[in-house]
Amino acid sequence: MSELNQQWQQCLRILRDNLTASAFRIWFAPLEPLSFSNGILTLQVNSEYVVEYIEENYIALLSSAIRRVFGPTTRLEYRLVIDATSGAGPTLPSQGIASAKASADVATERAPREAFDTQLNETYTFDTFIAGEPNKLARVAGLTIAQKPGYNAFNPLFIYGGSGVGKTHLANAIGNQVLANDPSKRVLYVSANTFKLQYMAATQENKVPDFLNFYQQVDVLIVDDIQYFTSKGTQDTFFHIFNYLHQSHKQLILTSDRSPLEIKGIEDRLLTRFKWGLSAEIMRPDYQLRRDILCSKLHRDGITLSEDIIDFIAANVRDSIRDLEGVLASLLAYSTLVNRDIDMALTEQVLSRVVEIRPKSLTVKEVIHTVAEFFHIEEESICSTARSREIMLARHMVSYLAKEHTDNSLSEIGDAIGGRTHATVLHSVNLVRDQLDTDPVTRHRVAQMEAALRH
Repeated sequence: MSELNQQWQQCLRILRDNLTASAFRIWFAPLEPLSFSNGILTLQVNSEYVVEYIEENYIALLSSAIRRVFGPTTRLEYRLVIDATSGAGPTLPSQGIASAKASADVATERAPREAFDTQLNETYTFDTFIAGEPNKLARVAGLTIAQKPGYNAFNPLFIYGGSGVGKTHLANAIGNQVLANDPSKRVLYVSANTFKLQYMAATQENKVPDFLNFYQQVDVLIVDDIQYFTSKGTQDTFFHIFNYLHQSHKQLILTSDRSPLEIKGIEDRLLTRFKWGLSAEIMRPDYQLRRDILCSKLHRDGITLSEDIIDFIAANVRDSIRDLEGVLASLLAYSTLVNRDIDMALTEQVLSRVVEIRPKSLTVKEVIHTVAEFFHIEEESICSTARSREIMLARHMVSYLAKEHTDNSLSEIGDAIGGRTHATVLHSVNLVRDQLDTDPVTRHRVAQMEAALRH
C-alpha cells in the first residue's frame, strides 16, 4: 500500500470513529485519494452532490482528520470522475478547506434520449385541459414554460389545489408539450412517494451518488404531491437536486394539495425555494367549468346526451373533475349493462348512488340577504363602497358562502356584490378559509349562516 493510501486510511479511521456506520458507508467509504502534492490533497468523487453534501454537513470533521494526518496547512480538492476508464473530470475546490484552484464547471455525460423513460401520461395534454376563467393563469404559465423550459419567470411552477381538480393533468400537459416542441429534452414525471422509495433504495444499496447523477441530468422535473416529502433525508436530497437544476436553468414543476404557506413538516429552506417562481392555484370547478368539461369529454368520445342531463350532472357533481369523469363513466357503463338509453330517470338513479343530489343552487342575492340579516345591516351596504369593519366582514362572508353554495364564478360573485374583481373575491374567500382553520368564532358564524341558507 502506498504512503498516500496509508495516510488516507488513517483519515478514514478517524471519520469512522465519529460517524454512524451508514453515514460513513454512504459518504466516505467510496472516496479515493488521487494525489497529495504541494500541500493539496485531491480526492476522487463520482458526483458533485457528494461534494455539496460533505461540504455542508461534514466538512469540519473531514478538515480535522485531514489536517491531523497530512499536516495543518493541507488544502483539499475533489476530482469529479466523468469517464470511469480515464478518471478524467473537473476539479472542485473545497469551500471549507482552503483551495488553490477556482471551481470548474461540471459536465455530466448524458444517456441517450431514447433510453429515458419520462413516466408522463400521454393522454394529459393542453387540448384536454379545460381551464375555465379561474384557472387561466395556470394554463398560460404552463404554455409559457413549454416554450422555454428553465428560461422563464415561472421556475419553479408550484401548482396547488384540492384533490381531483386537474393539477396532475396540467403538470403532465406541460411535460408532453415540452417534448412536442423539443423531443431531445429530458422530461421526468415522478410522484413524491416514488421519489422517496427510490431514495430509500439508493441509500440501502449504497447508490446515492448514482441516484443524484440521474436526477441532475433531467431538463424538466415534475414532482407530484410534494407535500409528502416529510422525511429529513428526502428533503435534504431534494434540496440539493432543486438547487442544481435551478442553477442550471432546468425547469421544476411541483404540485401539492395546499399552498406553500400551508404545507407542514417541510423545512423553511425548501418552502422558500418553492415560492421563487409562480404559485398557481387550480380552483375547484364551478358550474360552467364542470359543464364545459362534460361537453368536451362527450364530444371526444362521440357520445350524445340531452342538455337537461348535462345540466343535471354538472349541477350535482361539484367536488372535482375526477368525480365528474368517474360519474360519467359509471353512467355509460350502467346504461350498457342494462341495455337502456340514458334518460333523466337513469341519470338520477346512478348519481344518487355516488353523490348527494342537491336541491337547486342558491343565488348570490339569497346569500347577501342571509348575511345581511345575520349582521343586522342593509343589503345595499354590502354592495356599496363602505369599508367599516362590520361591512367588510359581511362582504368577506358573502364571497365565501357564494363560492361554496352557488354555481357562480368568482367574477360573477364580484359583479353581484358591487362590481368587485375576481382577485378581490378570491382574497375574501381565502381569508375566511384561513379563519375557519384557526378561529372558533368564525366557524360558529359560518355554521349559523349555512344553516339559515338551508332553510
